[in-house]
Amino acid sequence: MTSVEKYQYYKTVLAGQGYPHALLDMDLLDRNIQTNLDRAGKKPIRVATKSIRSPEILQYLLDADPRIKGIMCFHGKEALYLSAAGFEDILMGYPVVDKDVLKSIGLEIKKGRYICLMVDCPAHLNLIEEVAREVKAVYPVCVDIDLSLHMNFLHFGVWRSPITDRDKLYAFIQKLKDCPHVRVDGLMGYEAQVAGLGDEIKGYGLKNMVIRQLKARSVRLAQNRREEAVTLLRSQFPNLRFVNGGGTGSVESTCQENAVSEITVGSGFYAPHLFDNFWNFELEPALLYSIQIVRIPAEGIYTCQGGGYVASGMTEPIKAPKVCLPEGARLDKNEGAGEVQTPVRYNGPEPLKIGDPVYLRHAKAGELCEHFNEILLIRNGKIAGKAATYRGLGLVF
Repeated sequence: MTSVEKYQYYKTVLAGQGYPHALLDMDLLDRNIQTNLDRAGKKPIRVATKSIRSPEILQYLLDADPRIKGIMCFHGKEALYLSAAGFEDILMGYPVVDKDVLKSIGLEIKKGRYICLMVDCPAHLNLIEEVAREVKAVYPVCVDIDLSLHMNFLHFGVWRSPITDRDKLYAFIQKLKDCPHVRVDGLMGYEAQVAGLGDEIKGYGLKNMVIRQLKARSVRLAQNRREEAVTLLRSQFPNLRFVNGGGTGSVESTCQENAVSEITVGSGFYAPHLFDNFWNFELEPALLYSIQIVRIPAEGIYTCQGGGYVASGMTEPIKAPKVCLPEGARLDKNEGAGEVQTPVRYNGPEPLKIGDPVYLRHAKAGELCEHFNEILLIRNGKIAGKAATYRGLGLVF
């Protein structure tokens, strides 16, 4: 299907839908599912919920293949909601330090539900022990180690766990052994600078080269540090249930590690435009949103209503949404994607007029769902259904 045909396809299928709307091309989602399974090889995939933010689509992913199993949650309240909804094998991707939430998680665990907490310091363990004594529960935990590349002149990675070397892990293990209400089930090491940072960004030639070199060093560091950590942790806790690693951008390297038992993928299913910038894999743009042309202030300029859904993180142009259809359309450099209006420049073959749609892609995956109550599901040229987002369900995490 050409880009012109693609524009007409979505325009026809979605005729009569109000603006703005989010759409998920299920045919492309299925391709992305298979692509990520192929990339992961024999390793199972755990789904990062923050990149999906719709229980119905989460369930669709888990039902798609036996190798996709388990979810990684962002927030403790999110984990509680999904556990109550029937989702199983829940790993917290981040620490929970709210005592009320910890108490509720403990009560879920006592019902036989599995919610594994992420820990990286004694303060986390002290909180868990305090709450666990009250609710009389044993909490499964996963130890998070740092995999950032630290150099004298550069920190390449993210600021997550303080467990940066073997000695710090050993000291933390001694604390874990003194916690009767904690069961060590897992280890996680997330190489964020490999998994989430593009290295084939248009116009960034020299920077791309430097990033690739730093990523190569980071891959070696991650492999060595994870293997060392697994050996040390298993020597004290031989019943370790899982070792989690990786993300969408690092699947190929992470799956080579014998120490890793599962890989987390989230953004790789919707394929936001930040993941166009990796040299080693290609995904299909499955999740889009549409805004409507309401003004034509000058020839070749089509002003749409709303549309300014910018991604989180360091503020830079690449975090803006990207116009994808009609092909060749682009944001105005001065206004960008705005709160109430988004001017789009276009001089292509499509005869755009007031009332027509323009389709964009968010820079990140799940964040788009914070702007919509539902996602329109498209399959085989028809609207196959609607999936409620967290927002549509009244959930705020």
